[in-house]
Order: sequence, then C-alpha cells, then structure tokens
Amino acid sequence: MLKSKERTCNMIKEALLHIPLSNYANAVDENHIVLRLRAARGDLKSAALFFGDRYCCSNPIALTKAKMELAASDELFDYFEICVEIPYTRICYFFEITDGKETIFYYSDNFSKQQPDERGEYYQIPFNRREDIVKIPEWFKNSVVYNIFPDSFATSRRYISGEPCNAPYEHNKTKSLRGGKIKGITENIDYIKELGATCIYINPIFVAGEYHKYDLIDYFHIDPCFGTDDDFKELVGKCHQNGIKVIVDGVFNHCGWNFFAFEDVIKNGENSKYKDWFYRIDFPLIKSDAAGDYPNYDCFAYEKKMPKMNTSNPEVVEYFCKVCRHWIENFGIDGWRLDVANEINHDFWRAFRKTAKAANPDCILIGEIWEPAGEWLKGDQLDSVMNYPFRNACRDFFALENFDAFEFDARISNILMMYNKNTSYGLLNLLDSHDVSRFLSLCGGDKRRLKLAVLFQMTFVGVPSIFYGDEQGIEGYRESDYRRTMKWDESYDEMYSFYKDAIALRKNNTALRIGEYRSFSAPKYSKLYAFSRSYQNEKIYVILNAGEREEKITNPVPADAKILLSDGFSGSSLSPFGFCVFKA
Repeated sequence: MLKSKERTCNMIKEALLHIPLSNYANAVDENHIVLRLRAARGDLKSAALFFGDRYCCSNPIALTKAKMELAASDELFDYFEICVEIPYTRICYFFEITDGKETIFYYSDNFSKQQPDERGEYYQIPFNRREDIVKIPEWFKNSVVYNIFPDSFATSRRYISGEPCNAPYEHNKTKSLRGGKIKGITENIDYIKELGATCIYINPIFVAGEYHKYDLIDYFHIDPCFGTDDDFKELVGKCHQNGIKVIVDGVFNHCGWNFFAFEDVIKNGENSKYKDWFYRIDFPLIKSDAAGDYPNYDCFAYEKKMPKMNTSNPEVVEYFCKVCRHWIENFGIDGWRLDVANEINHDFWRAFRKTAKAANPDCILIGEIWEPAGEWLKGDQLDSVMNYPFRNACRDFFALENFDAFEFDARISNILMMYNKNTSYGLLNLLDSHDVSRFLSLCGGDKRRLKLAVLFQMTFVGVPSIFYGDEQGIEGYRESDYRRTMKWDESYDEMYSFYKDAIALRKNNTALRIGEYRSFSAPKYSKLYAFSRSYQNEKIYVILNAGEREEKITNPVPADAKILLSDGFSGSSLSPFGFCVFKA
C-alpha cells in the first residue's frame, strides 16, 4: 500500500464520483440542470463540463464546455458543481479534470486521456421530464416555521393554566397535562406574527389517549382536551387572515390501543375483518399494561399502546388518504408533518402524496426522518424532512464545542451535497423539537452560543423552524422539561428581540432564503466560521466566532459592504461569540 505522501504524485482517481439522475445530476427546472463531481480534497486544480444534445444531427456531436465551481468541501472530498442552461430536453455529458500535472476525461465511470467520440458512452440525462423535477412550494421556501406543542403552549391569550384535563370521548377517555388549547393558539396568533413566523407546525391534535396525542383514537376530530373541530377551523382561518400557513402532525405509522380497528381485533381475534390492518399480530393477541410485558404485535418502537399499521394494505391506504383529504379540503390546512416516515413503505407515501397534491397542489409534506433521507425525497413521496443532521452539526459546534470550524464546514458541506438542489431549499432546519433537549440547555444556559446558532439557522439554506419558547429562553434536558409550559411573562426574554431581528434579516434579504451558499473561512483549530449567500446582484456575508478568544478576520468583505447585524465586531476582529452580517 502506498503511503499518502507518495499517492499525491498522481491523481486520486478512486475518489472521483458522479452518479447520473441523482443528487449529483438533477434538474432545477425544465431549462436548468445541476451537475456535481466529487474528487479527493485538494486533488484537482480544475474541473469542466462538456455537454450536448443526445440527438444532435452532426457527428461528432457539437459540445459546449463550461467551467465548474468548487462548491463545497468535507474532510475527505471536494465537490465541484455547475448549473447549466440547456436549450434541449435530452443531454449527454462528460467531465474534463486536471490536477495540474495530468488532464483526463471522465465519462461513464471511465477515464481517458483522449476526448471520447461515441456519445453513447457519455453520461446521460435521457429526457428532462417536468413531472420528475423536484418542486418545493414557493411559500414554504420563504417561510419561518413556529413549532407548537399544543398541550404546553397556551390556554388563552398570553396564559397557560398548567392544569391537566381528562375528557370523555365516546367510550374512551383522553387526557392532557398542561392546559393547552386550540383557542390558546388562536388568541396568540398576533404574538407569532409579531415574532416574524409565517407558518405554524402543530404537533398532534386529533383524538388520542395520552397528552402527547401520538396514540390516535380518531383521526377525523380534534381531541376534546384541546377543543373542537370548529375551534380548529377558526384557528386556520385566523392564521390565513394573518398570512400564516398551518401544518399539522400526521401519525400513520401506528395508532392507539383504542383505535376502532385495533379494538375490533382485540374483541374478535383472528376473525376480525381488521386483523390485516396491522403489520404483525401473533394470536391470541395479548393486551397487557403490566410493566415488563412484551407485546406480541409490532408497535412503534416497543410502545405497546401504539400498534403498528399495515400501510401496504389497500384498505389502510384508502382510510388514511381519506384522512388526508378531510383536513385539507374541509379545514384548509397547508401541509402535513409525517411521523416516523421512514418506517412506512414507499408506495404508501406515493399514494398519500397524490391525494394531498390533488386536494392542494401547494401543500407541503415533511417527513420525520432523522438520518439522510434521499430515498424519500425524489419528488414522488415527500417534499422535505426534519433536518436533524443540521441540528446535530449546530449542537456539536455552537453548543458542545466538539469540533472546530474546519470540521463544522465539513458537516455543513455534506448536508449541502446530500440532496437535489431544489430539495435543499425546502429542508426543515431545527435546533430542537419535542423529541430532543432544548438547545439553550445544551449551551449550558449561555445565550451567546444560542444566538450564534439561531443566526446561522436564519442565514443557512433551508427553512428555519423555532420550537415554541426558544425565543423566551426555555430550557430542558428531559422530556418533562423540554415540553414544559410556555413562558407568558409580561417582560420578554432577551432572546425574543434577537429572534425577531434574525427573522427580519432573513425575510428582508432574498439571498438568505434562496441564494447560493459558499463558505470562505473555516480554519482548523479555530472557531471562526464565515460564509456568503448570493442571489443575482445581492450578496450577504456572515462571519461567526463560536469560540472563547478574539479572532482576527483575515478574509475581509468588500470595503463598501453595509453592516446589517453585528455584535462584537471591531472592524478587523470579532470578540468571543461575536458575529457580523454584511450586505454588498
């Protein structure tokens, strides 16, 4: 095996990668295609794209050459990228790459010192079909989302009772812990609007047994502990009057013990007409609430009160598609956040998407998937996912100081290259949620660290999502803490003003919502991180110091750039946990 020093004498060909019809080659629209090429970090001096019409009448084919840009780098690889305008629907292409000593052509996973002649050997995009282009609703790309855990948010205007509720529902009982109501959200829409959010995502609100409402009893009605169907219709109406979209939580991977179909299986056993509505049941079915008893049916995780649905059963698909239509058509919701989306079969999501988009072509479908989710984001299933890799990178850099700016940039680069170009602008970027510790707690209560993370969230590619109360400095490590009641004090926390300013910054600058992202300073052993966002003639520079020491700014922005937002900036350096945002 050659030592790494010896290997640098030759181009590292084994690191080169291009995959047609993937995140490495995807259409932005009918006239533009993004193409990417991966290479070993620091190995190539330049990369160029050659492309032409697959059905060009001349032979050899007429080709256009275009220089590719180094778009991102992680710890191992560089990623070259280009967005080309194509005057035809079918293209073939290859790459010319050089390391300064050797120039080769790369096509169909082959290498050659000679330009290939046979167009059939090139990489291919057979036909850029409009139906296959990933499309994110424009309104969502420009949104700032406010995530509400309904039991904990508000009972009425600027008030949460903290009192539990027990309510009958048919022959069942439902409960809540902290007194949150649908009317409480409605009566505080002005607060959400003043903050700057343009969309609310509400955790489950349909009839369910437990306070969290992930153990569904009835998918067609609002839980009585939260209010009525009319209360919800009023909420959606008021949101829309105030320019705020509404996304609700859909739980289709599993139901609750008291869901009618599971009750029928409990009653009738193998003779139940609903036994195939569930993924796996060993008969006789044992329903036991005793601690330590392991369910003899598949569940969400090992939660025995949440039996897993068989979402490949046509009857189950039809039932949940009916649920989908009900809330879009009769209540006007603008989208779904879809629980445990990665444990449901792909054909279910294809059917669900067709139903949702038929009811409202502009609705958004967001999956709860914690890991890379490319299989669900090809344009035929989900539009977006909760971007937990983004949250994890921010946690490790801003809160826990687990790595330096170099590694942070590597993580961010990996996220940027993970999906189709269009998909990246619709990812839901969160710092925390109802499932993880509050970000401020991970920061050890240091609001300087939280501010840097929030500023990065508001200036990064994708859609920022704020978990209720983060703007009021709510903390919490464990579930009972991070789902605590909203702070409705008369005096707002200092974080509120910062959130408001950071959101306004995003809303007032197009480049921060849909512009290109390029990092330009991420040195090893430093916490200074800097990047730009650009769109047409607008360019925004963001410089962050996530460390305890003052940092010199060695990559100055244009001298005539205007400061939009800053703290701790002296002109040539940034104080500990300082930041500066410029516009050129």
